[in-house]
Amino acid sequence: MVDRIFDRSNAVYVKNVPGKGRGVFANVPFKIGDLIECAPTWGFDDVAGSLIDNTGLFEYYFVRHRRKREIDHNTGYVVFGFIAIVNHSLNPNAKIIWSDHDSGAWASIVATRDIKVDEEITHHYTNVSAYPPHIKFIE
Repeated sequence: MVDRIFDRSNAVYVKNVPGKGRGVFANVPFKIGDLIECAPTWGFDDVAGSLIDNTGLFEYYFVRHRRKREIDHNTGYVVFGFIAIVNHSLNPNAKIIWSDHDSGAWASIVATRDIKVDEEITHHYTNVSAYPPHIKFIE
């Protein structure tokens, strides 16, 4: 059985992290400001969000804070890429940057400090308080 699954560029890989589930790790060093991945998204509104919140997908969608609701009526976004399984940390080494294009909303994950080979890539979840109490976040 393979314990690491690599992305197409071989820049990152996924492996199981005890107590957390899957995590994303650097296969190459990243410097502060480096783009780790850019992924397309699918946005959904409050109606779809109320249904999604009752499924396992709840743990994998993203919320864009500081977004003007009169411009964008989406409640959340499903991100199609390794970004979707990057784990939470109170001391993250990466952050999500959003951009909007004719092809839709895109989520990028960018290094906020140097990341070493085999170091887990993490970001700070902005909606931790919305998670049910049975979900525990481990540093």
